[in-house]
Amino acid sequence: MGALKFRVLLDTEKETEIFRDILVDENDNFESLYRAIISGFNFQGQEMASFYMSNDNWDKGHEISLVDINYGDEAIDEKASVMSDAILNDFMEVEDQKVILVYDFMRMWIFLIELVERVDQKISAPEVLLAIGMAPPEDSRGTGIENEEDDLLFDEDEFEDEDEFGLDDYEDGYADEDYSSFDDY
Repeated sequence: MGALKFRVLLDTEKETEIFRDILVDENDNFESLYRAIISGFNFQGQEMASFYMSNDNWDKGHEISLVDINYGDEAIDEKASVMSDAILNDFMEVEDQKVILVYDFMRMWIFLIELVERVDQKISAPEVLLAIGMAPPEDSRGTGIENEEDDLLFDEDEFEDEDEFGLDDYEDGYADEDYSSFDDY
């Protein structure tokens, strides 16, 4: 019986490193690691998230999601695991195993996780052993969806020739009297 020590780096646009060292029981599940990470960075944990097993190039591999996203579809080649069912030790293949956590798929917070060492220690709950750098507020990253009042996606003057039905007066080859027979209906 032992524990796994992970280094969790928050990928930000800042030049300073923001990371946490977290110790979790090796027989615990990914949801415990997820909750420890979210808590360690002072995030609320109200958004969707998924872990992805990775390699030395930080490529996304097998998905371990917060909730079951398979929807009972038998046609899926490789079904995603669920955090509450996935035991950490079952997925830690190498000493420096890399894992990616994507939190909040609108804001795309990315956590780069690396297994630092296996510790011969019994722990009752995950622990943050080291906290370096101040985590930004969870809502500080934009979603990419702009508020229409702040940044219009179109030029209002472009639509000034539209009538009340959204139709424009551009040349279409038809005269207004061509539509007169439709008034009877």
